[in-house]
Amino acid sequence: MNILYLKPEEQIIYEIAQSRQEGKLVTEIEREWNSLVAKDLATVELRSAAERLLKQLEDLQADSLLLAAEPSDLQTIRVRSGAEQLKDLRRPVSEGMLLEKIHGGWLGRAAGCLLGKPVEKIGRTGIRELLATNHHWPLSEYFTALGVSDELKAKYPWNRHGGPESLKENITCMPEDDDMNYPIVNLIVSEKFGPAFGPEDVAEVWLRTLPVMSTYTAERVAYSNSLRSIPISECATTGNPYREWIGAQIRADMWGWVASGNPYLASEYAWRDASLSHTRNGIYGEMFFAAAIAEAAVTEDIEHVLMSALKVVPEESRFAKAIMTAMAIARENRDWETIVDRLYEEFGTLYWVHTINNAALVTAALVHGNGDFERTICSVVMGGWDADCNGATAGSILGTMKGKGRLPAKWIGPLNNCLRSSVMGFDNSAFDQLARRTCALHKKFSTHQ
Repeated sequence: MNILYLKPEEQIIYEIAQSRQEGKLVTEIEREWNSLVAKDLATVELRSAAERLLKQLEDLQADSLLLAAEPSDLQTIRVRSGAEQLKDLRRPVSEGMLLEKIHGGWLGRAAGCLLGKPVEKIGRTGIRELLATNHHWPLSEYFTALGVSDELKAKYPWNRHGGPESLKENITCMPEDDDMNYPIVNLIVSEKFGPAFGPEDVAEVWLRTLPVMSTYTAERVAYSNSLRSIPISECATTGNPYREWIGAQIRADMWGWVASGNPYLASEYAWRDASLSHTRNGIYGEMFFAAAIAEAAVTEDIEHVLMSALKVVPEESRFAKAIMTAMAIARENRDWETIVDRLYEEFGTLYWVHTINNAALVTAALVHGNGDFERTICSVVMGGWDADCNGATAGSILGTMKGKGRLPAKWIGPLNNCLRSSVMGFDNSAFDQLARRTCALHKKFSTHQ
């Protein structure tokens, strides 16, 4: 059985890239690794060499200025951000309206995820080719295989994990997806441990309720590290080249919902969750979008939402600069394809599931969509990279902002109030019940200090 993300000979490829992004001088190690790969060594020899080189990469000195600008601990993040401006900002949401908002968030997340699910990993070019062949470009509805040739389907196969079930002609519910598993996992964390939960509690819930093969990249590493009794504080940094990838960013929603109207507190909950598996910009992605969702519950000004959320991350970080760049690009250009071209010029060297490029794409789609649910989720999915994750995050923010009653029936109707899940005890969950359980936590979580 090929278990991805844990083998040293696989990890080193991504660790070289990650270390380079941290300002480490990796050229000699990269050259040595490439020469070893060219020798066609036996697996055991190659693995041993990878382990040795990974240790060398770990010992290299990162760029000191970048390290200072991008802390991972919450206290220093607060110092290097504008979060203090939000500390006393608590805007109440009426109980009736809160349920409407949270229900909209759950449904919006699912609809955006479902939209992008068939084309995850296909990429921007393939997405356009698939849509153009049956005259569905630009995207305005769920993907369909009708009118797509067998040749093109072979060239761009639908996501093997639930892709065919996510096509318009096959949708009966929201299929199982990690982007929808994590709000459920964090609902369990919230109900079991309350607002004082910590990373160790998150790890416990993962191990008890989430199958390891339903985790990916940094989450699978943290899961494995927890099983090996690695200290919780080291799970994100031990054998984890995926520490700045998108995994934490897709876990933000619950913290925004339970702290609706309080983006400062939402970002703290997000930090506690993210720090189990991620560092630096990987953490910032979850903090930023948790704060955005919390703010979206109390305002419909999307730029205000984004600027408020930006205050919770370090001002000089690559993440914060990317968000500002994405907002500027989206303001300066009306044509979405032009916007995406610019984003790829800026961030196209990052891996397709990195936090920074995907957060920038979501941000640009939110500005471009300007509160229009359909325009926003369709734009972000057409942009490629991690299509289902980005559709889910954008959909969650707009769904929370609008509430269930103002979401278009064409997008939420096909969900049939049903969510498949691999989280233990939650398969075939009803969205309305999940929303009620989430809403019940708000009073306790939104005022916790």
